[in-house]
Amino acid sequence: MQLLQVAAGLISPPLCAACGRGCRVDAVLCTRCSRGLAAATPIAAGGPQGVDRVWSSAPHDGVARALVGALKFRRLLPVVEVMAERMHWLVPGHLLGGAVVAVPPAAARRRRRGFDPAGELAAALAAKLEVDQLACLARRGSGHQVGRGRATRIRHPPRIEAITAAPRSVLLIDDVLTTGATLSACAAALRGAGARRVVALTFTRRL
Repeated sequence: MQLLQVAAGLISPPLCAACGRGCRVDAVLCTRCSRGLAAATPIAAGGPQGVDRVWSSAPHDGVARALVGALKFRRLLPVVEVMAERMHWLVPGHLLGGAVVAVPPAAARRRRRGFDPAGELAAALAAKLEVDQLACLARRGSGHQVGRGRATRIRHPPRIEAITAAPRSVLLIDDVLTTGATLSACAAALRGAGARRVVALTFTRRL
C-alpha cells in the first residue's frame, strides 16, 4: 500500500488542502500551512446566552479559515481529522465532560452537500474524547445563517428543536462561531430537554 501511495504521489503529487501547494503523500497540509495553523491562538470566552462557556481553536483567518472552506465548500473530508486533532489537543480539560452534540444543519443544505460538516467534526472529536455523540437536535425550516449580516443573524436565529431528551452535560460542536445566535438557539433547546451544562467548542471564531 505504501509503495502504491508513493507511486501515486509521483504521478499526481498531493496538494495542501489550505494553500494548494504540493505536500507529502500522507499529509493534508504542507509544512508551511501546518506551522501557520500551529501558531494560531485559541480563543476562550464566556458563552452567548444559554451557553456556559465557548472555546474556539483559532480565529477565523489564515489556514484555519481555509480548512473550514475546504470542508464546507470543497468537500475535502480528510481535513476533519486535522481540525478535530487540533481541538482535542488544545481544548482546556476543565471544559470537557458530557456527551458530544453537533449543531444540526438545515436539511436542504445537508442534502446538497451530501454530508454535515459539524456532524463530521463532532464524530471525530467524540471518538478522540471517547465519549458518546448524540443526535438530539434538529433544525426546522429552510433558513440558514451563511451570508446573513450580523444584525439579521441575531434578530432571526435558526429554529432548533430537541428531538430526544438531552444529557445533563453537553459539548456542543460547530465548525465556526460568528454571532453565537445558532449556539444560543441550540442551548435553549438542549436546556428545555434536560441539559444543565452546555459548553460550546468550535474550530474557528470570527472576530
